[in-house]
Amino acid sequence: MTDPSASSPSAVGAVLDDLRAVDGAVYGAVAATPTPALDSALRRLSRAADRSKISLTVAALLALRPGRPRQAAAAGVGAVALASVAANLVGKQLVRRPRPDRERARVIVGRQVPMPESASFPSGHTASATAFATAVGVLLPPLAVPLGALAAAVGYSRVHTGVHYPGDVAAGALLGFAAAVASLAVVRTAPPGGRE
Repeated sequence: MTDPSASSPSAVGAVLDDLRAVDGAVYGAVAATPTPALDSALRRLSRAADRSKISLTVAALLALRPGRPRQAAAAGVGAVALASVAANLVGKQLVRRPRPDRERARVIVGRQVPMPESASFPSGHTASATAFATAVGVLLPPLAVPLGALAAAVGYSRVHTGVHYPGDVAAGALLGFAAAVASLAVVRTAPPGGRE
C-alpha cells in the first residue's frame, strides 16, 4: 500500500508546475495579441501608477473634505502603505520570482515600460491600487466601482506592458485586499477627526 503523504510533495509540485505553465501561457497570449489602440494608454497608466501617484492624488483630494471623505483618504493611504511594505519588503524578498522575459515573449516595444529591477512576485502596483480602491470604496461606496475598475486596469497594464505575469497581479490583488481590511480596522477604531 502506498503512503499518501509520500506522494503529497510531488503532487503539490506538479500542481505548482501546471499553474506556472498556465501563468506563462496567459502572459504569452497577452504579449502575442496586437492591441495598438490600447498600448499607449496602458503604458501611460502603468507609469502613472508608479509609487501610487494616482491613489495618493485621489487621497489628497478626498482629504480636503472633512468627515467620511477624509476618513476614507486616511484608510486608503494606510492601506497603500501596508500593501507596499508587504509586497516590496516581504513578498518580493521571500519569493524572488524573476521578471518575465519580454524579448522571448515578443512583447511589442511600443507597449513596454522600463523593466523594474525588483522581483516579479507579487505585483506591488496591483497590491497598492487594490488596497486603496478597497479601503476607499468601503467607506465611500459611490467610488467603489470606478476605483475598483482603475485598480483592475492598473493590474492588467502590468501584464500588458510585460513586467508581470498574471499570477503576480492576482497575488498583488489578494495582498491589497488584506491590507485594506487591516487599514480599515485601524481607521474605524481611531477617534473621529471631523464631523460628517
